[in-house]
Amino acid sequence: MAMMEEGARSCLLQSRSSLEQDIRASYLMDHMISDGVLTGDEEDRIRSKPTRKEQAAALLELLLRKDNQAYISFYNALVRESYGDLASLLHNSLPLVSPEAEKSFSDGGTRYVQAVLSEGGVPQRPVVFVSRPALVNRVREKLYRLQKEPGWVTVFGMAGSGKSVLAAEAVRDHALITECFPGGVHWLSVGQLDRSDLLVRIQSLCFRLEQQSQEKDPSSSLHRPPGSLEEAKERLRFLMLRRYPRMFSWTSRSFSSGCRVLLTTRDRSLADCVSGSKSEVAVESGLEEDQALEILALYVNGKPQRLPEQARSIVRECKGSPLVVSLIGALLREFPDRWAYYLHTLQQKKFKRIRKSSSYDYDALDQAMAASIQVLSEEHRELYIDLTVLEKDVKVPAKVLSVLWDLEPEEVEDVLQDFVNKSLLFRDCHHRPYLYYLHDLQLDFLAEMNRSGLESLHTKVVCQYQQRYSQGPPTSGDEECLYWFRFLTYHMAKANLTQELCSLMFSLDWVRTKAQIMGPAHLINDYVEYGTILDKEVRGHFQEFLSLNGHQLEQRPFPDVVQLALSQPDSSEVYRQALLQAQERATRGGLYLDWVNKSSLKSLSRLVVQPHQGSIYSACFSHDGTKIASCGSSKTLRVFKSTSGEKLLEIQAHDDEVLCCAFSPDDHLLATCSSDRKVKVWNVERGTLMRMFEDEHEEQVNHCQFTNTLRRLLLATCSNDKFMNTKLWNINKPSSQNTMFGHLEPVNHCCFSPDDAYLSTSSSDGTLKLWEVSSANEWKSIDVADMFPEQREQTEVMVKCSTWSADGRTIICAARNAVFLWDIETSKKMADCSGHLSWVHGVQFSPDGSLLLSCSDDQTVRVWETKKVHTSSAVCLKRDSDVLFNNGDITVVAADNRNRLQVRGLGWRHTHIHTHNDVWRWRTGECVVLEGHKEQVRCFSLLTTTPSSETHLLSWSFDGTIKVWDMSSGELLQDLVCHQGAVLACDVSPDGQLFATTSADKTAKVWSSASWECVRLLDGHQDCVRSCRFSWNGRRLATGDDNGEIRLWNVKDGTLLKICSRDNKDAMDSLHGGWVTDLHFSPDNTVLLSTGGYIKWWNVEKGEALQTFYPTGANLKRIHVSPDFSTFVTIDNIGILYILKKVE
Repeated sequence: MAMMEEGARSCLLQSRSSLEQDIRASYLMDHMISDGVLTGDEEDRIRSKPTRKEQAAALLELLLRKDNQAYISFYNALVRESYGDLASLLHNSLPLVSPEAEKSFSDGGTRYVQAVLSEGGVPQRPVVFVSRPALVNRVREKLYRLQKEPGWVTVFGMAGSGKSVLAAEAVRDHALITECFPGGVHWLSVGQLDRSDLLVRIQSLCFRLEQQSQEKDPSSSLHRPPGSLEEAKERLRFLMLRRYPRMFSWTSRSFSSGCRVLLTTRDRSLADCVSGSKSEVAVESGLEEDQALEILALYVNGKPQRLPEQARSIVRECKGSPLVVSLIGALLREFPDRWAYYLHTLQQKKFKRIRKSSSYDYDALDQAMAASIQVLSEEHRELYIDLTVLEKDVKVPAKVLSVLWDLEPEEVEDVLQDFVNKSLLFRDCHHRPYLYYLHDLQLDFLAEMNRSGLESLHTKVVCQYQQRYSQGPPTSGDEECLYWFRFLTYHMAKANLTQELCSLMFSLDWVRTKAQIMGPAHLINDYVEYGTILDKEVRGHFQEFLSLNGHQLEQRPFPDVVQLALSQPDSSEVYRQALLQAQERATRGGLYLDWVNKSSLKSLSRLVVQPHQGSIYSACFSHDGTKIASCGSSKTLRVFKSTSGEKLLEIQAHDDEVLCCAFSPDDHLLATCSSDRKVKVWNVERGTLMRMFEDEHEEQVNHCQFTNTLRRLLLATCSNDKFMNTKLWNINKPSSQNTMFGHLEPVNHCCFSPDDAYLSTSSSDGTLKLWEVSSANEWKSIDVADMFPEQREQTEVMVKCSTWSADGRTIICAARNAVFLWDIETSKKMADCSGHLSWVHGVQFSPDGSLLLSCSDDQTVRVWETKKVHTSSAVCLKRDSDVLFNNGDITVVAADNRNRLQVRGLGWRHTHIHTHNDVWRWRTGECVVLEGHKEQVRCFSLLTTTPSSETHLLSWSFDGTIKVWDMSSGELLQDLVCHQGAVLACDVSPDGQLFATTSADKTAKVWSSASWECVRLLDGHQDCVRSCRFSWNGRRLATGDDNGEIRLWNVKDGTLLKICSRDNKDAMDSLHGGWVTDLHFSPDNTVLLSTGGYIKWWNVEKGEALQTFYPTGANLKRIHVSPDFSTFVTIDNIGILYILKKVE
């Protein structure tokens, strides 16, 4: 260790008695520890001395055994603590530099810089220092602009953001000092000082300046110390202007000194009242994560990558605050096993425990925060305390605080500007109007400071909101509106206003308005988060309603929530409120339908979301069960909460359709594969690309899957390649590790067994193969075609996907739009889940096996409860049916999927009639066969032109013709070539004089039943015209096409009257959610009913939708209507029967 220069050592010995008599060692040691010349153990030994004088003597004794750096640090400490007279005793013997100091100033510093900064009292670099070059260069750039004239550079930021360290580093530059400030640089630390303390600091600065002046001009004499603050300012101004015209000074309290000033402050507006040029440098409140980790690593003498996981959590918790990171780092240097303790201390907001002696103005974090607030006026301090109620990372507009404070928006903006200027609040200038937010540490401090008053503060928020919006919530959709819908429930819960919270959240009106503005996910989150303080049963009603109908609530135009709620069970509070509202609206002409037989159906789905536009090809649980990732034809990857569907992350992942996504075992990574033949691995938290494999697969990559444990992390992929279609990858290596050979057709899916010993692959060749991972050899092959008896007639069975249960005994297969559970040992089907409307692409168990996840071409992700699907296959009806309406009784007859004819009546049990290909014979049993169509007959209808005339039969076919038959003889009376394409529908007018036809050639025609000639050609549809219906008065004709468009025509002259739904395209690809398959007019001709993907009722005069009913399934084929137009019966494509009655 280098020794102190003899001159410096001699000076210390000569001044020893004076120093021992006056100094307080505890004040000086903080600075010396920060400079790294004193250790914590040495400090403790000195503090153990019983008296102040003995402590001073021990410090000097220790100092005499140290080097030049210690002498300089001791001198600077005397200056900073206002021992100017004692510092003058040591000044002449200051060493120029020491070898250690040379090292510490290696980044741009020189011996000259060291001497100048030491004489000026500029603090040396902290013991642990991480450069922030961009900010340092920005400060230097501003300082260079002060070469020609006096001025101010203000470095501002919140407490603990590293402003002082940054400013000291900026002037640690040889060129800057020699070119701009040859007279020297002086540091004046003011902080939170009263007038008397400030006077002492300025006296010390004047003493230093006069002492330097005397060295240059021995004839000059030292003046007496100024006796008042005003005199001190004048003395300082005189020294700057007369003796040091190029001097650069440093302060933290504004006064016009006529020099060049670098100001570090929390108050941005501090330099507003001074003259001269002014510029600003804003200091971010936190370090980058890698910088903060580097500081912690330096404190504990380790490497950032080897720090415990708590290190990253500490940085995130304090948002990289340099002060907090440094305080905790210094504490960890002495107690290296306290990572978890200090993290817990931060999380619990116990700031007083984060305390460490240092050269910073405040020993603990709570002192720094409190000092920032104390500068506010009493009125503004009260307003600032109100901000305690804000959530972390939430930005609020001024209008929210206008409600809270009951002030005009302009007054609020003035108050907020004051907070921003003092670095007590941050402003997001990227939004108009501006948004404001607090740093996490500021919020934590406020919460701790106002712990006992938190409930009353939240109550104030709720009361102010209720007073401002007594007539109903805001619906503007702006930032203020969004804040209230997102956080009003939070404030009620924190205020312990349980009754008000229940009243709000159990209101269908609140559900409708919030869902329309924010979507259903936020609502579901509320029911999950506040479930413990809400009535369990009623909460379950609302949560189930939103979980199963959330995908409908994402549609635009927004659906009628009351109509959706009428599909809930009769015992549900949601249904009860909906029925009351529907009945009240019905008295004012509203149209609502009650699904009266819904009690016979129980939904197995737990959550239905629509995260992408277009087909969803893959969805998977994270291993902790809290997240779901999905991807599809939209080329994006999306991560959302498994409880509510709330979006957490969205990435534009590939250049083509993303076919699969998979979490790593620790949920830190997500793998994706695509039709673009690439496999990518992503960081889940940051959404950044970590690895890409793009060279080995020559065709689209269908699936990817990680192993289930980190013991040996591998990624499996499978593709459409002819032979090398299944591969295993080590993600840390650029090429694949192994290839499985066996499938000769595309492999659609691969999945590791729970113990990672086996890999299952599902292929278009109809087999499911199991492979040994260690050897890549085939272990077992299952012919899946034998497991699907209901598809035995099909020549091919494509195994789309499979997955294992947690115990490895059960595997799930997906085929068509159903999900099947199979026992691997017995190869027997255990259960199935029906609910998807199109092909299922992916299935997966949740980690505990209680839930089952599936995704489909129908654009939905469904979560099923595993227990409820472990039943035999459900019986479902086919869509061809007939209905008898008789004095209020309803009887439905339809075939089911077991070749039985079911007869169902409302309120009585089903009757099964087993049928085979029998021919029913009426009376005589004779049968007349009508032959003549060249292709499949589409349908037929009776045609009676007058009551006395004979009844003829119209039949229409895919051959494009309409044929008219004599019912008694079977004679073909007319053979009309109507269209160039298949005839898809035909309807006869009520008086029998006309009939209409529609065709795949995109036209409709009206024919005379007297002349058999076409009297009207109706064109304009852009797709196949699939349905038509005359109004009961015969004046209008409605036609519907495969694009979901409905047109209303004037029968008399063929003019187009209305196009229904033209300007209201729904979220589905079609305007009607599918083909328009059936149409019916009400008896008074004012309402039109249509079916397709769902059922709609239209105002005939306006062409506007009156109501929409969304079935569980889709592709409705036909609907039966009672004569009074009050009851409607149909069956969807998954066999669910709907009996709908108008609410009266």
